[in-house]
Amino acid sequence: MRPRTWVLLLAALFALMQLGTVEGRDTPDSKNYVSYALSLTGVDKREAAAVAIDHYCAGKAAMAHRAQNVDVVRFHAPDPAPRVLQECREQEWRQVEARLAAGETGGQTVPFMPERFMRIFEVRPGYPLVLAPFVALFGVTWGVWAAGVVITCAGGLFAYLVLRTLAAPVPLTLTGMALYLVLPCGTTAMRPMTEGLMLALTLAALWGCALVLGGTRPRAGLVLVGGALIALFTVKHSQALFLGACLAAAGGAVVAGRRWRGMPAGRGPVALAAVGCAGVFGTVLVARLLGYPSVSESVQDLLTGHFARPDREEPWAEFFQLQGNFWMEWARRQLWEPVFLAALAAGAVGAVGARRRPAFGAFLVAAACTGFLNQAGHPDINIWGDRLITLAWLLPVLGVPLLLEPVLRRAVVPAQGASVEPVG
Repeated sequence: MRPRTWVLLLAALFALMQLGTVEGRDTPDSKNYVSYALSLTGVDKREAAAVAIDHYCAGKAAMAHRAQNVDVVRFHAPDPAPRVLQECREQEWRQVEARLAAGETGGQTVPFMPERFMRIFEVRPGYPLVLAPFVALFGVTWGVWAAGVVITCAGGLFAYLVLRTLAAPVPLTLTGMALYLVLPCGTTAMRPMTEGLMLALTLAALWGCALVLGGTRPRAGLVLVGGALIALFTVKHSQALFLGACLAAAGGAVVAGRRWRGMPAGRGPVALAAVGCAGVFGTVLVARLLGYPSVSESVQDLLTGHFARPDREEPWAEFFQLQGNFWMEWARRQLWEPVFLAALAAGAVGAVGARRRPAFGAFLVAAACTGFLNQAGHPDINIWGDRLITLAWLLPVLGVPLLLEPVLRRAVVPAQGASVEPVG
């Protein structure tokens, strides 16, 4: 079969597997994005609140039902789903009704939380814009599910295209797509949150890097990187800032390394570094002009439990103390179960050790570092399955196939007609 047929088969298989869990993927923040998407379809605040609350609470009820089914003591007890559904609805409506009565009706989101906290979601229209047509066509339950499948498969497709542009053999390009779908990237991307789009757009930027460094379509690659940074700004502007900074750092490192070895710097890394710097300055400037929540506001949100407590007088001192505590505990847990660290190591060896594409390896490592920066901005050890650091999994998604490439090329004579010119 042709590679595109295998890509479609992988996507179809992934979609079929996701039918096992249509409900119950939500986090507490998911209802903010769902209500935003409903508002974009023309639904008023009260109806958006009703639909978003019903969807969120139905997910909690489904999870409670599944949990009791496998509880060795209570599996034969009455189904808890109706009780959980009712309690969840009452709790959510109690908060929403009070805020609507107080006049908190501005913006696109339903006031599930204090207005100061909801401002964080008001400046993230990217995911709701993608979600809105799915919700309008299929309803909330199936629309959220379908959007998750499309977003996740798009990320897998970008992983395939990056490896294809790097002239990796077809079996390894498909391996990269499969790894994206089965590793935590796929699991996290299926949640009704921004991470799925962040992963896909970061991979789109990496595809642009591969095009630029390969020299085949440098202009298209630069446009792709710039477009990905702009789109990331609408999804979560801090991620656009992190990715721009990391791409600029990678470009600078490649240029410095080449000059240290007496080699020409090359236009590709310089151009990518310039685009990264433009992304950083553009993000900071536009966010300030639009009055987006500042970094200090984000720190206060973290330390006050979403503004449920008074602002901290010395937030940065407490924040950095929490950083030290967090990373010590994080390292302890990773050493206890070092699957993630092993995957990162394998991916790094594959990315940086690839002799024909060392420059791209630097940009891949830089993109993966945005996962650590994202996690560092929210040093919470219990934040829904390590979803904030998921971007770091892009390193093994692309690096492991590159690590396996020499083995495959020694075992099979390449006969697929793909270019094997150096990339970077």
